[in-house]
Amino acid sequence: MGIGQHVKSDLITITSRDTFLSHKFITSPCQKKNFPKGIVCVCTEDYCDTLEDVDPIENDDIVLVSTSKGGLRFEVTRSKQNSRNRFIQNSSEYGINLLVPQVSSDRSYRESPDNFFKFFSIRADINVNRSITYQTNIGFGGAFTGSVSHIIDMLPKKLQDHIYKSYFSKTEGIGYNMMRIPIGGSDFDLAPWAYNEEPINDANLTNFQQLDDRDLKRISQLRDLKIASANDDIKYIGAAWSPPPWMKTNNHWTGLSALRSEYYSTWAQYHLKFLELMANEGVNFWAFSTGNEPLNGIIGWVFVHFMSLGWTASTQAKWVGEYLGPLLRNSSFKDVKLLGGDDQRYVMPIWFEEMQSAHSDAVDYLDGFAVHWYWDTIAPPSLLDKTHEKFPDKFMLNTESCLGDKPLTVHGPILGSWERAEQYARSYIEDLTHWVGGWVDWNIVLDESGGPNYVDNTVEAPVIVNTTSKNEFYKQPIFYIIGHFSRFIVENSIRIDVHSSHNSVETVGYIRPDNSVAIVLFNRSLLKADIRLRDGSFNIALTLPARSIHTLVYF
Repeated sequence: MGIGQHVKSDLITITSRDTFLSHKFITSPCQKKNFPKGIVCVCTEDYCDTLEDVDPIENDDIVLVSTSKGGLRFEVTRSKQNSRNRFIQNSSEYGINLLVPQVSSDRSYRESPDNFFKFFSIRADINVNRSITYQTNIGFGGAFTGSVSHIIDMLPKKLQDHIYKSYFSKTEGIGYNMMRIPIGGSDFDLAPWAYNEEPINDANLTNFQQLDDRDLKRISQLRDLKIASANDDIKYIGAAWSPPPWMKTNNHWTGLSALRSEYYSTWAQYHLKFLELMANEGVNFWAFSTGNEPLNGIIGWVFVHFMSLGWTASTQAKWVGEYLGPLLRNSSFKDVKLLGGDDQRYVMPIWFEEMQSAHSDAVDYLDGFAVHWYWDTIAPPSLLDKTHEKFPDKFMLNTESCLGDKPLTVHGPILGSWERAEQYARSYIEDLTHWVGGWVDWNIVLDESGGPNYVDNTVEAPVIVNTTSKNEFYKQPIFYIIGHFSRFIVENSIRIDVHSSHNSVETVGYIRPDNSVAIVLFNRSLLKADIRLRDGSFNIALTLPARSIHTLVYF
């Protein structure tokens, strides 16, 4: 792009000088497909969009990556800190850099369906203070459930590899570094199952000497994933939904239940046996939890009909404090992290306070707290703050999320839904700005109905596979929303203080290990947003399209 050359769109007109670096189209763009509720990006065996070469190279580089309701998908704009890029309209208001998203030549791109809105904007000041720091980022990821394994197994190898790279590649995908794996079955499986279902009443677990074929298939897929994504640095997180029914008071996979006291030691041994057998196959776990959603077997059984095991805080404290904790810390897996909770935000911090009261050592055995997002609308984020204040030495990690799970909502996927993507954007920012150290989403892929599973519990996923044709999959807007966090807020980044003057522009920021700064900006307004960002002596102006999310990276 030469001096004075203009780029026009329905929203903005920009001019560039010779210091401006135009979009080099290094990234393979989204292959768009329109559905009634919005746009998805289609991947086939022969083509899948990527996100490449988006980190600043030199100290004066500025990189802006943009996604919007109107059609931008990881659109990359580059500039220099000493450039004088100007916004044609109201350019006199800015004596500093101005950066706007590069606009695709795709004629389907429209930032507002109503031309009336394009003449108006909101203004927001973003103030960055690197001297105030908070939690360290652990990472981002998704779950590799039995349903995921089943769907991937039916696809051609090239399509499988595109899924793996899209999620886990640090150079082409969104840089996932975490994966949640069920210990035995979960609600997203073709049938409920556990190790050592027979013989019953077998406290010595004599039939738990090798991995189930379902786990062996998953291990084979994980090997392919690491090769395809060139990522051998994945943190595996285990969680059990239920023991074999004979260990439970109700002798059933689901329903009101508890672990029989005579099997407290057996259930602890069960977890370590799983870690051992997986490690023998080269899958070394970073962490595992005390069990998925323990309240499902206490109060949730009325509407939850999948595998569960009920715990109260006091009974779980006894199991962790007297059995699981000592066994783990005196084993060869003593460095594997133990996560408590693995349930909704509304139990925090009361659950851990009650555990501490019930057994003095129980919480000491926990490295961190796992939290799910499903009822966050009735549980304020201040509960996360209180948990951090009460237990400042414990990290918090969101370990499960999906949409389409509630009564009176659309179950299963809504292809192209920007509204669902916005729910993720707001929730990620809310959690991250309240001490949560990362986010592990639920199924990385599901089929067109949002399954399959044995209880017809259909939900949303960031990637939906066309299991009818088996030759394509769709990246939902949710996928791109997540990528604005997971690709740029890398492991060991430290959150810094970032504030927005307008409540329609939400933001979170981090200093990364290379000392660059990554700022996520989410404009949820129906209007474009004129932004003035200040970070010490660094000042920049940006124009953000209506209903859009952006990641700004600079030194």
